[in-house]
Amino acid sequence: MTHPVSPLAVPLPPFPPVAGVRLGAGRAGIRYVARDDVTMMVFPPATTVAGVFTRNRCPGAPVDWCRAALRGGRARALVVTAGNANVFTGRAGRETCEATAQAAAELVGCRPREVFLASTGVIGQRLPTEKLTAVLPGLFAGLAEDGWERAARAIMTTDTFPKGSVRKARIGAAEVTIAGIAKGSGMIAPDLATMLCFIATDAKVPAPALQKLLAKGVNASFNRTTVDSDTSTSDTVLVFATGQARHARVPAEGGPVLRDFARALNEVLMDLALAVVRDGEGAQKLIRIDVAGAVTNRSAQRIGLSIANSPLVKTAIAGEDANWGRIVMAVGKAGEPADRDRLSVAVGGVWMAKDGGVVPDYDETPVVAHMKGREIRIEVDLGLGRGRATVWTCDLTHGYIDINGSYRS
Repeated sequence: MTHPVSPLAVPLPPFPPVAGVRLGAGRAGIRYVARDDVTMMVFPPATTVAGVFTRNRCPGAPVDWCRAALRGGRARALVVTAGNANVFTGRAGRETCEATAQAAAELVGCRPREVFLASTGVIGQRLPTEKLTAVLPGLFAGLAEDGWERAARAIMTTDTFPKGSVRKARIGAAEVTIAGIAKGSGMIAPDLATMLCFIATDAKVPAPALQKLLAKGVNASFNRTTVDSDTSTSDTVLVFATGQARHARVPAEGGPVLRDFARALNEVLMDLALAVVRDGEGAQKLIRIDVAGAVTNRSAQRIGLSIANSPLVKTAIAGEDANWGRIVMAVGKAGEPADRDRLSVAVGGVWMAKDGGVVPDYDETPVVAHMKGREIRIEVDLGLGRGRATVWTCDLTHGYIDINGSYRS
């Protein structure tokens, strides 16, 4: 089922080649008809890899495969399928992973454990291994350094637009490139989402340093976003460093030499995380929630997510109703320290309530005007401490029901 492109969509950037990366897409007909549904990336020997995965206790077979493969710290290939998540498929799911990795490894000339796998789509249906492995030889033969856009489209499921980001960074005197693509639209909540994200760089970064940077970057981006409070079984973020750029040596633990690289990686992660929220199923508005005055930063984040995940808050925003009482409710239900008589709430930069009461002579007119826009900002100050956090979400419309009510039809 095709859905209209989100009004919050952002265009794909131009993708420069990332030295050592070849990629492309093909059609296996796993679930979708007449569209690419398999993506492959291939990397040179000595490519390092880092990964972060879902905390859902019922993960897909590809997540288990990647967690095991990550221990080696090296990668030569990535294979992604869209339309079938290969989740809750038992032994058959594991066998599909083994067969896919073996087939890809034979094409690339590497060990199966240097092949990383990801799948997204319907849960509980066997992934037809024979269709997947049959398409790999032709796909491999057509890989190219300019295949980023096709790859970004091939990993989509209920997404309405492809998502990508590119940044440049310096390591010492040398310039390196970081490029990434992602998919995600629904089943989106912290600890990642129904969200796949693949990033490649030509930098030479040891796996331990890359892992540290990725984990920190994900906590500040994907783990600050939510669409519907549901954490997927398939969340995967992988970063591949081909080592083709010539730059100052990077120690295993990273350090100051990676300061600008970390900045660029974080920007790519944030771009992709916000693109996922912009494509939230049925979304019409992007919502930023800034929480200050909490007892700790973690408490502020939990309160922000309580607001972001509230169906009442999200539907009020969808209806362009400046109902700040729902925000107060969501703060109170978070289970974090809060004092009703110190709480302040603003929407669109206008403080509606301060210190537990309505602001004298409060005029709702500018707030109503702000609510009619595409990007909504909510601010909350608890007045208790110095903790602060920002989270992002989208509104909840009837479109979400339409998409998910017909997901398997």
